[in-house]
Amino acid sequence: MRKDSFYMPARVFCGDDAVRKYAGEMKRYGRKALIVTGRHSADACGVYADICAALDDIGTEYCRFSEVEPNPSVQTIMKARDYALSEKVDFVIGAGGGSPMDAAKAIALMIRHADEGADYLYTSGADGSAVPVVCIPTTCGTGSEVTAVSVLSNDKLKTKKSIPFKLFPQLSLIDGKYLMFAGQRTLCNTGFDALSHLYESYINSSATPMSRMIAEDGMRVWKDNLPVLSGEKPLDAASAESLMKAAMLGGMAIAHTGTSLPHGLSYALTYNLGVPHGQAVCFFMTGYLEAADPEDCARALKLSGFESVEQFCDAYRKCCNLPDVPEDVLRTTLDACTEDLARDPAKCAKAPFSVDEELLRRIAYRSLSV
Repeated sequence: MRKDSFYMPARVFCGDDAVRKYAGEMKRYGRKALIVTGRHSADACGVYADICAALDDIGTEYCRFSEVEPNPSVQTIMKARDYALSEKVDFVIGAGGGSPMDAAKAIALMIRHADEGADYLYTSGADGSAVPVVCIPTTCGTGSEVTAVSVLSNDKLKTKKSIPFKLFPQLSLIDGKYLMFAGQRTLCNTGFDALSHLYESYINSSATPMSRMIAEDGMRVWKDNLPVLSGEKPLDAASAESLMKAAMLGGMAIAHTGTSLPHGLSYALTYNLGVPHGQAVCFFMTGYLEAADPEDCARALKLSGFESVEQFCDAYRKCCNLPDVPEDVLRTTLDACTEDLARDPAKCAKAPFSVDEELLRRIAYRSLSV
């Protein structure tokens, strides 16, 4: 394990009415903002109205791009970039779940590089400068508000893939009230996504004492909210705030370490079969935990409220269910997941144990046997 280090340059404000209360922080980024959202949820939860009111308060102009789909595509990024250039925006606000926030980062990159085409998004070693980004999460999983990661659907590669640029938001505003409008399925899928970040950061070859401290705190917070995710307790304002905190801590943890094998396996499941991200990632978590050092596995499980891997798997099935696709189709996709990840030595190296294609296959198929 490497020595202590910490780097998370996003300025974060949490609390009630954070968007209106800290609107003045956005004034430094320019005279006009592009607000990036999905098609419906930003209106339903009230975050879009709050952003507009906040920008009006500080005299900042704005326009909106509301066409971000789940697992945003490269094509959507380029369409938004071209719109932003026509509107002469100075900075980007991503509001919603991981998709709008990841999209906002990529759009900000491409605004800065206005003469470049879509291939620039995956050009390793290129200039990664971008216009400023503000992130406002409305779900409790992604952690994108505190990471440098932007994951896009890439039709050329036929999968989801992180772009090779570090794009931390300059500012993140976190308010649990937006989560109160999420449905139970969204709560579960995003809540388990946060847990996957905590587990994959804790059980990771790049883990440090500092990153593990953050992950452990996140697991403790997450544990308190398992009754909400399982439907045994209704979501209230306190638990909404707590779930958002767990997601933020998960993001801070993976900002240091990156994710590991479950994320690498999950992308084909989401791209090819449309399985929601959190559900797809945690489908592979049982096998990953079993492959880990027993002491690390036991501590991670205990901190997050589980006595065994089997108990975790039961909770996952209860909250998220197995992917709802024919088993033969699922098996074909699992084989593709395994083969693809075996060809990615950088992602395989994130596991703190030896990885080969046989192990990846065991991990991929483990949840079908529980």
